[in-house]
Amino acid sequence: MSDLLIDDRRIPLDKDGYLQQLSDWNPTVAEALAEREELQLQPEHWEILELLRGFYAEFQLSPANRPLVKYVAQKLGPDKGNSLHLNRLFKGAPAKLAAKLAGLPKPTNCL
Repeated sequence: MSDLLIDDRRIPLDKDGYLQQLSDWNPTVAEALAEREELQLQPEHWEILELLRGFYAEFQLSPANRPLVKYVAQKLGPDKGNSLHLNRLFKGAPAKLAAKLAGLPKPTNCL
């Protein structure tokens, strides 16, 4: 995947489309990454992205699906912290896609 170009600024991505530098992330970058995935971010997406960024700040890792679901359920309740809800929001790959859009590294145990 090529770099992301936003307002004449080149943002390097790795081969899977994840940011190479976490410090390059901002909401505009998230929107551009989502557009590449043919996804329009809604408030319910942002809620998960913000949670993920908090998780990363606390644990220095991107969670795989099971820990992601558990963490969301703990923070937002069972209506939002379940696989069906997260799969619907993030095209059946919530841990990978949400991490990418949140500007985080690919979860280590996701293919």
